[in-house]
Amino acid sequence: MECDFPTLPLDCLVCIFSYLDAEDLITVSLVNQSWNGAAETAWLWRQMCMHRWTFCNLSKLNPEMQTWKNYYLRRAKLEQHMTSGRASADYTCKTLRGHTGTVVGLVYLSDSNHQFDSKSIVCSASSDGTIRAWSIQEGIQLWSSQVQDAPLTKIIADQQTGLVISTDSQGRIKAWKAQTGDELASFPTASSACTLLTYYRKHQSFLTAGTSGGALHTLTIPALSQVSHVRAFDTYKIDILLLSPDKHWVIAALRESLDLHPKVYFTESLSCPCEDDPPVSASIPVNGCTVASFFPSEAARVMIVHSDGLSNAKNISIFDIKSKKSKYKTEIMVEQVGSFELLFDGWNSDILLEAHGSGTILIAQGKELKLYSIAGTQIASFQDHKEHIAAMCVDSFRVVTASYDLSLRVFTWKKEQNKDLSLESRYHLLGGSHMFSRGFTHVACDYASIVASVAAKDGKDVLKAYSFNA
Repeated sequence: MECDFPTLPLDCLVCIFSYLDAEDLITVSLVNQSWNGAAETAWLWRQMCMHRWTFCNLSKLNPEMQTWKNYYLRRAKLEQHMTSGRASADYTCKTLRGHTGTVVGLVYLSDSNHQFDSKSIVCSASSDGTIRAWSIQEGIQLWSSQVQDAPLTKIIADQQTGLVISTDSQGRIKAWKAQTGDELASFPTASSACTLLTYYRKHQSFLTAGTSGGALHTLTIPALSQVSHVRAFDTYKIDILLLSPDKHWVIAALRESLDLHPKVYFTESLSCPCEDDPPVSASIPVNGCTVASFFPSEAARVMIVHSDGLSNAKNISIFDIKSKKSKYKTEIMVEQVGSFELLFDGWNSDILLEAHGSGTILIAQGKELKLYSIAGTQIASFQDHKEHIAAMCVDSFRVVTASYDLSLRVFTWKKEQNKDLSLESRYHLLGGSHMFSRGFTHVACDYASIVASVAAKDGKDVLKAYSFNA
């Protein structure tokens, strides 16, 4: 029914409605035609989207759904399901079988951020010598590569070209077409193990591989043609290879080495080397590096967990990496911006390290997950798992930990009263029976699903795929 009082101008209604939440906005849209028109204003829904999520991309919705209102309602509903985690009501779980060996890695083929209205595709690599692609929502295998001569050891995805890159126990790197599984190129490193990363600059994708002999090979993608070969460390295995968020820096490090510092390289000098000059590099002044990670919201802020080898204590040091250019050369400036001591129970050196934003640190060691500020203040600690945490996945909405107790623990981010960012433990997802399985070993997430690998006692690992309802 139409109201008797005079209708306010549209601008006034929109201003008043800007103080309402989504539920109230939908309610007032039912009052009359003019209120409905104001409540449906795209500006209102865009403001709510940007206030809640900061970054939004309408292209992640199907064309007929690309409005700010639809984006808000669908994404909010999905997050509600991801927060409550009720089986069958909020998500479905499928078991993906096909590998006959140990799963050594898994990757999403699409951008994992805010992808919530399309099918998720994951590729997994196994010691059985195959790469397999899976449709997560459908729970089916899309393709499998031919069996390789050597067991696979690592897999990554290059989002820019839509390719999957793998390496095996003989150090052979291969590029695969993600949609079909066709092999496109191959490059031999003659290394027993490789670490891999990809980046994009000047309209070309590159792959940098660190070898067990201490070398860095930089190749073009998809041809895998070598553009540079750098000896980073003499005969020492490169265990850690990281790319900064601004894509300007590559860090190579040796795990637990007390003699050699981690090194940082300018990506331009690796991908576009000068014949007369060595690559631009610098050392990071820490020894005994255990694990490292970049902060995703900073251009190049890295944190490194390290020790002196003399005590059980470990330190975490944070550095900002910048360049100083002159007329004739580029220098790397490594500036320490924080450091504090970590205390762990026992001598277990298996530490998982992740960062959120520009100053929140997550550390998993043993059964415990800890949250620190960049100043070293412990914000939270969780001991939900009964066995050691094997893997961790972090995004803008949640944290998922995978454990040998055959459970995934799901946490969501929350703001404390003092404005610190903390975590709230939500629920757990089960992975099967200990009669047949040893526990979760890998986990990865996109905005609508979680996929984890389960180590089977018969050696034939499976994937567990959890798809949340949008």
